Amino acid sequence: LSEFASTAAPAEAGGAREHPVAGAGAATIVVRQTSYPSGFHITPHWHARAQFLFAASGTMTVRTPRRGWIVPPSRALWIPAGTVHEIRINSAVEMRSLYIEPAAAEGMWAGCVVLEVTSLARELILRAGALAPAYDEDGEDGLLMRLLLAEIRRLPVCALDLPLPESADLARLCERVLNDLSARRACPTQAAELSISTRTLYRRFLKETGITFARWQQQARLLEAIRRLAGGAA
Repeated sequence: LSEFASTAAPAEAGGAREHPVAGAGAATIVVRQTSYPSGFHITPHWHARAQFLFAASGTMTVRTPRRGWIVPPSRALWIPAGTVHEIRINSAVEMRSLYIEPAAAEGMWAGCVVLEVTSLARELILRAGALAPAYDEDGEDGLLMRLLLAEIRRLPVCALDLPLPESADLARLCERVLNDLSARRACPTQAAELSISTRTLYRRFLKETGITFARWQQQARLLEAIRRLAGGAA
């Protein structure tokens, strides 16, 4: 999960630009189908539309300034409009992106969440990708898109995220852990390296991320295991 570690979070790195959705026009949903090789990096950017990022195959790591997510096959990441994010391709990905106009995305998730993609949602996504860009909003194609939106709203949320602290010293600590997840160093030892007590590390980490440092390390190892399994590792 070294993909989560970075010398600068996207919002701090500067240069994050809007990636306009080409040919969007007035369409409620614009579908893009893209293939990416393993190791490909999509640099920090944002969209004026909400993005439903689906891995038809392969695994992605997505990062915003404060959180990171693993998106394995049969999962999708909901990214609200205006959210700066970057994507790293862990294993060759067949990506389907749905770009949804703000009015149609009202009432959906206010932050990024990983969603469990149902069989119905997957079929609708694949069928939507086969439509002409200028599909008939009032005809059968428009009905398919409205059904897809309704199904997306019903998708269950998965706990596949990893919150990141804001403080520079805690961020550096997290980077060290992510760069060597096989090392299992005790919390008192890691707190001492920051010249703080174990209790202070507990309190500060919980305040900034919502979970304890020990729980964060467990989550990081779990996500790394998911990434490796999705990539075909034994």
